[in-house]
Amino acid sequence: MAAKKQSTGKANKKAKAGARAKKPASKKPARKAATNNARTARGGATVGLDKSVEQFRETLERNVTLSRDRLQEVVDDAVKRGRMTRGDAEKMLSELIKKGRRQTDSLLKELERLVKQARREVGGRTEPVRKQATQAARRARKKLG
Repeated sequence: MAAKKQSTGKANKKAKAGARAKKPASKKPARKAATNNARTARGGATVGLDKSVEQFRETLERNVTLSRDRLQEVVDDAVKRGRMTRGDAEKMLSELIKKGRRQTDSLLKELERLVKQARREVGGRTEPVRKQATQAARRARKKLG
């Protein structure tokens, strides 16, 4: 009689876990692509604006906001513990504040640019309707009096 090698069951469990992990791809990306195609069909500017807004959102997500007071507390604590000198701490804090202000200014400029672009786009889309409404109001006034 030949000796049968018995499985510990670990290999089967791994195979089953791998099979469970391989699920069919979600249909959400296909719907998202269809949405982008619809935007492109309406006008290319919308896709560009959506892309710019998405980039702005990603930039915001990468940034962290800390108050100057909180930074000062941490630096003061490091000086108190002897981890750094007062001069180094002040220099580091001023550099952090300068860089933070530059980042904030850059983000605000980008946001203002996006808002202007959105206003132009909305204005361009509403202008024909506004003209029609103005003409209709003029005709109505002439009829009435």
